[in-house]
Order: sequence, then structure tokens, then C-alpha cells
Amino acid sequence: MTSTSGITISLDAMGGDHGPEVVVAGAALALERRPDTRFILYGEQAAVEPVLERFPQLRAASTFHHCDFSVRMDDKPSQALRQGRYKSSMWRTIDAVKTGEADVAVSAGNTGALMAMAKFCLRTMANIERPAIAAIWPTLKGESIVLDVGATIGADAQQLIDFSMMGGAMARTLFGLERPTVGLLNIGVEEVKGQDEIREAGRLLKETPLPGIDYHGFVEGDDLGQGTVDVVVTEGFTGNIALKTAEGTARQIAAYLRAAMSRTWLARAGYVLAKSAFDRLRDKMDPRKVNGGVFLGLNGIVIKSHGGADAEGIAAALDLAHTMARTGLREKIEADLASYHRRISEEAASVSESIVP
Repeated sequence: MTSTSGITISLDAMGGDHGPEVVVAGAALALERRPDTRFILYGEQAAVEPVLERFPQLRAASTFHHCDFSVRMDDKPSQALRQGRYKSSMWRTIDAVKTGEADVAVSAGNTGALMAMAKFCLRTMANIERPAIAAIWPTLKGESIVLDVGATIGADAQQLIDFSMMGGAMARTLFGLERPTVGLLNIGVEEVKGQDEIREAGRLLKETPLPGIDYHGFVEGDDLGQGTVDVVVTEGFTGNIALKTAEGTARQIAAYLRAAMSRTWLARAGYVLAKSAFDRLRDKMDPRKVNGGVFLGLNGIVIKSHGGADAEGIAAALDLAHTMARTGLREKIEADLASYHRRISEEAASVSESIVP
């Protein structure tokens, strides 16, 4: 769909904790930033149409499709897939990417259901066993990418290598890096530490350089915020805990600052004098600015917005979706995977020839 006419985004208007009120408002905000965007909205007409009417510019840049069924935030993935396949707003949002009507799909809905539907509808890329969710992570040096932050629990060495390639392609796409650095999240930087799968992945990454990335080695938890590498790779259980811990810590620090600044009149005066500095800090710590997890490893790009996001957060996820579609993320991942597996096949063939008597 990407062409001179711009980017088309399919959007699940019923997703998230707040539904169309926030999703549609977020789309209107994103359209102001990127006027070349067109939207295909899916949802229940009675809920979406009244909100859409309040944003005439978005209305003119959108096509709306009524759906009889919406996936609830507490639905089990299997239940959502069974009841909502082919007819729910979430399914049809993803299917628009499969049919080529849209370049990228965005939903703030149930994460498990979204991943289940995306895998079923789009299927995984060739040579990819498991998809991953990649998140943008604020660091002292700027931003990095962390994956997997919750798609699947556990990963073997080959899956961690796949994540490394996909994360590297996303870093080149998003940050404009020629060869982003990649590290494996571990309990220490020493090669003898960590689970067997992590140590094996580290050995293979060191012995077989991957296209388009530089393998840094193992990184620890405090390296996430330091920005030691451009891409941090882990499995979904650990990655999701790290993500939720970081979000909670940011809210905790913000609460501490608010309490400290309001405790005495002198503190309040100091806040007024240092307001610009505090505003910059608040902007840096604002999770809305980096909202949006990218589903990698599928035959199509799907963006998961935080379920509790407000309009600004939804707009950030849509901005990310626009960038991923415009810069050809999926094609770069496919090219890297093809290059890697071609090299592995050639090396295996060379070894076989060398041992033939």
C-alpha cells in the first residue's frame, strides 16, 4: 500500500481501556502530525460514529467499517480467537494488512488476543518459529530497542539469534544506524554466567557474525537505562518484567518529586524557579512518548499500544506505525533472515564437502 499517496493504517477503534473516545482522538492527533496518513477504522458503529463526527478532518481521511463483535480486555486469547475470528474489530484490523488494504495495523486491545490473532492471520515469516514484541526504551544516551517484552515465555539459542536480527533491523529502520550494537540480557557479563540457552546464543553470535549488526556480548539489567547497546535481546518473561518494573519506577520517581515539591513553601518556590528543568525531566520520563510495541517476525507489521494510553499515547503508537511502514521494516527483516540462513546453508554444504572421502 505504501506509495506516493502516503501510509494507510488500520486501527482497532474498540481496543484499550477507554475505547473509541481515546482511540479516535489519538488518530486525529496523529493525522495533524502526519497529514499523509489515511485510516481504516474498525469498530461498533454506535460507539465510533458519534466520536468520529467530532473530528471532521479525521473523518475525511478515514474509512469506517462496522463490526458486530469486540474483543474484551479480559478475554483469554483462545476465547477471543474462537469468538472473534473474521468478525471482530481486532481481527479485521489485522486482516486489512494481510489483504494489502493497509500498510500496518494498530490496536490497544488485549495483548494475548492480538498476538494470537496476528499469528493466525498473518503467519510467521519463513525460518521464524516465534514472533517477538519489541519496545522502544528511553536511555541516558537516547533510545534503544528491547525484545521480547511479552510475546512468548522462554526462548532457545536460535530464537534469541532470530530476535537479534529482527531487533537489529528495527534499530536500523528507526534510528538510522548502519550496524546497531546488540547485547543479550544476562545476570552477568562473564561468558560462564547465565542459562545454557543464553550462553549458546552468545557463542553462536560471536562465531557467526550476523548481517547488519555488531554483537556486543552480555549486558545486565542496569545497562538497559545506560544505553550500553542499541538492541537488548531477552525472552518474553524476563523482558515483560523488566518493562513493567521500569514503568513502575518512573511513576514512583514522579510521585516522589511531586510530594517533595509540594511539601513546603520553599520547595514550591524552588519548583517555580526550576520549572523548565522539571518540565524537561517530565517529558523525558513520559511513557506516552514511547508508547507502542512492535510485533516482529510476522508477515505484516502490527503495533500494540498500551491499553491504558490516552490520546497522546495512541498518537505516539500511530506515529511509530507510520515510521515502521514508511521505512520498510518487514522487508529489511526478511532480507536479513534470508542472508543469514543462506550463509548457514553454504557453511553446512562446505563442511559436508570437506568430509567426503
